[in-house]
Amino acid sequence: MLLPLNAPANFLLLMPFATNKIFANIILVNRESKKQLPPLLAIFILTTVFWIFHKVAWYQFIFLFFGLFLGSIFLELDHLIYWFYLHPELEESRLAKAAWKKGDFKSLLKLLESTRHKHTSLIFHHYFFQIILIPISFFVFTSSSNIFIKAFTLALNLHLLTKVYFGYKEDPELLKSWLFAREKKQLPNSYIKYYLYIFLFFNLIFILLLILSR
Repeated sequence: MLLPLNAPANFLLLMPFATNKIFANIILVNRESKKQLPPLLAIFILTTVFWIFHKVAWYQFIFLFFGLFLGSIFLELDHLIYWFYLHPELEESRLAKAAWKKGDFKSLLKLLESTRHKHTSLIFHHYFFQIILIPISFFVFTSSSNIFIKAFTLALNLHLLTKVYFGYKEDPELLKSWLFAREKKQLPNSYIKYYLYIFLFFNLIFILLLILSR
């Protein structure tokens, strides 16, 4: 079945509402998602408007949407790894396993909301992974034409940048406890803002590369 010529325009109007619906249950119990949603929507809308004017194929908008969405939540797997593999002996880990087996994801998200501040030794939420992600992202954006992969990669970077920004704003010491976990030396508080500037610069490049992709 052929889509109408204004399908991308309709998609632009409908997808923000779809995003809100998809995120709805998560946002009810997870404040972290509220911080992720505004920049994701801004990037999606900005990219979509640009693509409409350049008559990008309608299916690319779908790849864009799902790439941003899945990339924004993928790194939360860190907490499942923490519960199920790194620290299965903890009481919160037993509660997480019980909720997972029952398929009670709302309770799982509530548990995450109340215990995430204790998860300070993670794999993906770490400065080393954030640094490694930069050259990988450049490779993806310069060698691939797959919009889903590009959007997914951008969302990974944006996820970490948002976490570091709000962590620095709300509790720098807690931020350093997970960002520089397992490190004897940590970045002084006064230098974290420069750390943010550097990764903001790279994220802006990736956003531009995504918008210019078509």
